[in-house]
Amino acid sequence: MQFLILQSRYIYAVTCYICVLKIFNYNLYMADELQSFLQQLTATIEKQTLIKITLGNRKVKTADLKNVFIKPVLLKKAVKLSFVYRYPTNDITKNFDIKESIVLIEKMMHDEFNNADIFTTETDLHFSIQKNGTAKIVNKPASLTTPAHSNQHDKEKIRIIKTAGNIYLKELGITTADGLVKKDMQDKYKQINRYIEIIEGIIKDQKFNGNVNVIDMGSGKGYLTFALYDYLVNKLNLSAYVTGIELRRELVTKCNQIAVDADYTNLVFKSGTIQNAVVVNTDLLIALHACDTATDEAIYTGIKADAKVIICAPCCHKQIRKQIAPDNELKSVTKHGILLERQAEIITDAIRALLLEAYGYKTKVFEFIATEHTPKNVLIVATKSTKEIEKETKQIFQNKVVALKHLFGIKVHYLETLLELL
Repeated sequence: MQFLILQSRYIYAVTCYICVLKIFNYNLYMADELQSFLQQLTATIEKQTLIKITLGNRKVKTADLKNVFIKPVLLKKAVKLSFVYRYPTNDITKNFDIKESIVLIEKMMHDEFNNADIFTTETDLHFSIQKNGTAKIVNKPASLTTPAHSNQHDKEKIRIIKTAGNIYLKELGITTADGLVKKDMQDKYKQINRYIEIIEGIIKDQKFNGNVNVIDMGSGKGYLTFALYDYLVNKLNLSAYVTGIELRRELVTKCNQIAVDADYTNLVFKSGTIQNAVVVNTDLLIALHACDTATDEAIYTGIKADAKVIICAPCCHKQIRKQIAPDNELKSVTKHGILLERQAEIITDAIRALLLEAYGYKTKVFEFIATEHTPKNVLIVATKSTKEIEKETKQIFQNKVVALKHLFGIKVHYLETLLELL
């Protein structure tokens, strides 16, 4: 009896040993195949034939991570792999160095996925882990032909305003003589292009009869004025007449000389203020970063000139800020200096938008560029409606202004005074 017990124990031990040995051999085989797969992957990256990698067939079917999609990208002149982790409700993207990527893929094939596919311009490789723990690699003809270098993050963004051979950008100090954007002027160059992109979207549906007349109120150094003329004349092939109004005579003289050098015949700069500028027959009126009530003067000028489009980027909001004195729960907000300042900006521009609506302009207020490029990043865009506004509708907008003023304890908005609404 004791012999039988010992024999059964021996058979059980041998059976377990064989099972363990099989599992061990399977794992060794799987590990060898996975290493071979990873080596082939590394080779495709080095040869720049890799198009993409997909990891799928979850080991744990209830796991949140469903798939991982990987492709090569060029970041700061270095090839990396971009991982897109797909979850039921969102995707997460992360970029890793090549060596780190290979380690991550190996770990995920051990812990999370049973299948991996490599797509290259030469062949497709399919790696799969079987139910018994073994693994195999299958080579197939290439199903995709897109070269790896098409997946680059460092592609130069196509800008509306070109730098090559651009005289005014060089003279304004934005580019070098070779047409390269100076390091400390990158933000300014992006800002100029962003302005033009916005204007492009605004005027694309506008119908101009003959010449396009543009007034840039407070043109400063002329960055946008030149770019806008360049865009209208050289990109859209329009017959445009652009005038920059600037108080500082030295800037007017300099900009006029640059316009001559660039052969911009119908671009001229004049010395004057927004308040005193004589504006007639205007299609597009622009006032960027006009300080405090100068923005109201620009809006008023555009309304009186019946401009088709008015674009303003307000700067400073002192006139309203001094008056805000709510006699309600808003006291808790405006007692803090920084919050008072922000409320002043919001209310000032909200009233401007309402008054523009009252005079038949469809108005939008939005952020036009990230704050790292400029802290003054709110744009008011008003386009004249083709329909004449009814008296009742105009009164509705004016009543909204009155209600806002009452809510914040404001006596008068400067634009109301200019429009003689009080």
